[in-house]
Amino acid sequence: MTIKEIAALAGVSISTVSKIVNSKDENINAETRNRVLKIVKEYHYSPYASAKIASTAKTFVLGVLLKSASKSRLLLDGILSAARENGYHILICDSFNSAEEELKNITALCKYKVDGVIWDPVNSQSLQHEHHFAKLDITFIIYGLPLSDSSYCIDFSDLGYKAAWILTSYKHRKIACLLSPGSRRSQLILEGFKRCLYDNQIPFSNSMVIFTDSDSWYSDIAARKYTAILCADFTSCLALYEQLYNIHYRIPYDISLIALKDDVPEELHYPPISGIQVPYYELGRFICGDLIGRCEKRKHSASDIYRQITVDHAASLDIPYSIRSKKIVVVGGINIDITLNVDELPHSGKAVSTSRSTTFPGGKGVNQAIGAARLGHAVSLIGKVGNDYDSALIYNAMKENEVDIQGIGRDLCASTGKAYIHVQNDGESTISILTGANQHLGPQDIIDNERLFENAGYCLLPTEIPDTAIETAAKTAKKYGAGTILKPTLVEQIPDSILNNIDIFIPNRLEMAALCPGISTLSQQADSFIRKGVHTVIITLGHRGCYVKSDGCEHYYPAVGFVSVDNTGAADAFIAALASYLLYGYQLDEAVRIAGYAAGFCISRQGVVPALIDRNSLEAYIKKAEPDLVH
Repeated sequence: MTIKEIAALAGVSISTVSKIVNSKDENINAETRNRVLKIVKEYHYSPYASAKIASTAKTFVLGVLLKSASKSRLLLDGILSAARENGYHILICDSFNSAEEELKNITALCKYKVDGVIWDPVNSQSLQHEHHFAKLDITFIIYGLPLSDSSYCIDFSDLGYKAAWILTSYKHRKIACLLSPGSRRSQLILEGFKRCLYDNQIPFSNSMVIFTDSDSWYSDIAARKYTAILCADFTSCLALYEQLYNIHYRIPYDISLIALKDDVPEELHYPPISGIQVPYYELGRFICGDLIGRCEKRKHSASDIYRQITVDHAASLDIPYSIRSKKIVVVGGINIDITLNVDELPHSGKAVSTSRSTTFPGGKGVNQAIGAARLGHAVSLIGKVGNDYDSALIYNAMKENEVDIQGIGRDLCASTGKAYIHVQNDGESTISILTGANQHLGPQDIIDNERLFENAGYCLLPTEIPDTAIETAAKTAKKYGAGTILKPTLVEQIPDSILNNIDIFIPNRLEMAALCPGISTLSQQADSFIRKGVHTVIITLGHRGCYVKSDGCEHYYPAVGFVSVDNTGAADAFIAALASYLLYGYQLDEAVRIAGYAAGFCISRQGVVPALIDRNSLEAYIKKAEPDLVH
């Protein structure tokens, strides 16, 4: 392709083509210049050596001088894309963060007389070498250093604002910002974070800023001081995710996360963390387009690369736990259940033998917590375990069933409680309890875990623990607006100071008889507790079902027809289901009937924890038996 042929294709003179190719086109209108350049690029025209002026001829090659090419892949992809669209080739130079290597690259780009350079300086001192480009009239654009309007860098302040705004759109106000100390990027993100808080009328405090080199803030997260965290980069967010997982936080249920994402490797895509992609690719395209526009003496459209930035997905985002569905707090005994299957229950003067035994985590606190968790609720358990192997079994069981264990304390001077259960062939059972660490749960343990009562709908209180702990828990639940359900166990009397704070009282017929000596009818027994402040009394009657009295109304509910294998955990399954379905919005009558099915399932299987049913299975069965009961 000759200059004459280029001129013919463009409909201009050879002289005009020569002036445009050799940058002597000051007096040529923009339309003609662009038309000629388009044809020159399309046909890869290069002037003959005899005709070209070495110092001014266009090469249609751009230099990209990066301080570290390995950290700029997305930027490079954007530059290459824009260059290809405009008919330019790219010469990439990597300075490897070395000022000496950078100077060598500058010399090489000048030797090849590129039309323009995108320059990411190693440091601000590197700019003393810009005269090398100026001497040869090579247009250059600075990237990475915020020097002037003619230089470009990622606006991390704007990204910080957008990330914080996304969290506020999910109704978060307790937001922390996880930053790297001494990082300019982090400093800019913090500026945007503060602006967003100000615009949303959220007061800023220094406690909202946490740094990756400190561990002190983990206690603030455990104390639920924050409901969401903005991470300056994906790597630190990934490390935070692991820490949260280790303390059994469910993301985004317990806390929301959002991160600014650079070029995230494929193998780091899991776990799914919501984020905003740092727009390196889009900025690379814009910078290259602007440089080409300057080289060809035409205007380039203004940047709008931040306008369309959105979160990539919402996998780690949710509204704060405090405004979602209510949770359940269980304050009760924690045991290891050792179950012995016998032909008949042991009694005075007679020994019994067995060849079958099972060992499972148990105690009414554990049973009711796992029962409610399997029915779909967030559950926190407050209790005590010992400093022994059995405690590990408890923690593992809680983790498997997604029960929050922040309220479980370890007593270094006691063993984990144990329950020795004899189960007869017809399902009847006797239980002997070694209380262990359960007896050391006190009011201070409740006070120390008061945060767990936030957003609680119900607090379940089986009396396998000291009265002082039960009373403190009941009063704390009331303080946070939670209902209370008390199950009496191993007691012959209950202080009025506890009953005054109880909404639903659920003894069995033997427990009620022991608590109301001399009162024979169920109605009179229930009335004696209603007079003391209890709102509803439910007396479980084994295979006969249950009796309910509340606000002057009373009703008998028959038991559901399940074959009894082990009746040990029937009451715990009943209570867990009752609280769960009351929280789901069911009326008391409906919740009691559903709870009867849950108790029936439990007694039809060996053990308690293995026999506690999940919500899907429970509702599938009920829909076959009573289609209108669940909705």
